This record gives sequence, C-alpha cells and structure tokens, in this order.
Amino acid sequence: MAIHLVVIDALNLIRRVHAAQPGQPDVDNTARVCCQALQKIISSTQPSHIVAVFDHNSDDRGWRAELLPHYKEGRKPMPPELLAGMDTIQDAFMAIGIDSLLSDGDEADDLVATLALKVASRNEQVTIVSTDKGYCQLLQPTLRIRDYFQQRWLDSPFIEKEYGVKPQLLTDYWGLAGISSSKIPGVAGIGPKAAVELLSLYPNLEAILTATDLAPKWQKKITGNEETARASKAVASLKTDLTLGFNLQDIRYIMPQ
Repeated sequence: MAIHLVVIDALNLIRRVHAAQPGQPDVDNTARVCCQALQKIISSTQPSHIVAVFDHNSDDRGWRAELLPHYKEGRKPMPPELLAGMDTIQDAFMAIGIDSLLSDGDEADDLVATLALKVASRNEQVTIVSTDKGYCQLLQPTLRIRDYFQQRWLDSPFIEKEYGVKPQLLTDYWGLAGISSSKIPGVAGIGPKAAVELLSLYPNLEAILTATDLAPKWQKKITGNEETARASKAVASLKTDLTLGFNLQDIRYIMPQ
C-alpha cells in the first residue's frame, strides 16, 4: 500500500484558529473549528497515516537557546485558557481519527522534521501542514508543505520568489540574514539582499565565512561574527535524528465510524 503521511503542526493550526475567533475565544469552539479544518485537510490529501505534533509546555527553550540565549525570547505565551484546554482539543482530534504526538523536551519542529524525513527518504509521500517556512529546508520530491490558511503550497518556486535562494540554502541564508521573529541574529549589517548576493557568489555559508577574496564591504561585517553566523544557521536548522519511540502503524488513519 502506498503511504501518504500527513503531519499537522498542531499549535501552528490551533493558535491561529483561536486568535481568529471574535470576542472572547472559547476552547470548545476552537476545537470544533480546528476539527473542521482537519477534516478538509483529510478530504483533500487522503492520508494513509496522520498525526498532530504538539510542542511541550515547559519553560525549557532547549538546545537552541543554549547556542543563542535570546532565541525566541519574549515570544507571546499561549493564552491560559487555551493551555488549559489542550486535553479537550486533543480528545476532539482523536474523535476524528487523529492521534497526538507530544514532544518531551524537544521542539515540535524537530519531531516533525525527523518523522517527515524518515518517511520521505523511503520515497513515500509526506505533507506537512503548517505556515512555518522553516520546514521548507526539508523540501524534496516526496515531501511538501501546505499552508492551510493561505491555501498554498510552500514549494521551491515559492521559496525562490520569497527569499531569492533555493530551499537547500535557506539555513545558510538565515545564518547571514537572521530571523528577527525568533531572535536569530545572523550577521549584523547583512540583510536579505546582501545574503542573496553573497550566496550567489559562494556555494554556502561556510565558504563565505572562510573566503579569502571577500569584498571589503562584506569582510568588515563578517570578521568577528563568524561564530554568531554559524550558531544562527545551526539554530535555524531542523534536527532530523530524534528517537521517535513509535512506528507508522501507530498513526495509521482509520476513518471513524
């Protein structure tokens, strides 16, 4: 049987649905609207396997904050009523045939990446449902990313238009230009245009950082900031080697009767 794994970036979906509700957001209504969205996703993708991946709720910001102490600092916390209603939402997901995978200290991004790449590497189809462009570094013929809210594919043409680089150079690009929303600094004074220009002249970030023929305008910005650039790239990169502790059979999609 051909496999089509659909991986839902759960909090990416839930927090957007919750924030879009008029008036005082209600957890039961959030669960209902999320399930409507998920049923549309199931109908359009026809998954053989499906799972919703959730982030852990602890204050531990993980290995990325060890490399960059300000990583995701100041991010708006989850609304208390939504945090308290996670069991309700997960039960609603289970009622429509979608199991939940909760991370235990790892970021959901890394769990999603590990699971998705493990299946895609076997030439099986994987669809990640998320608005997070960080997943686009994983793009390959059998792995795609769907932005449910904008109803678009975050594919290679989209990335090249959006960033000016191919998906496989995204982490090199972020190592230079940074990601302000996640407090990933990149190299001070090098913005998106400069990052694209440098990556058109050199094959990757490391080649730029060790080049002996950099133009003086770039050299003075990079000198002394090499380790910050490397740390920025590392933090923007997804881990794909986590131990998952389950197999595909556990997340096989069975339509509820």
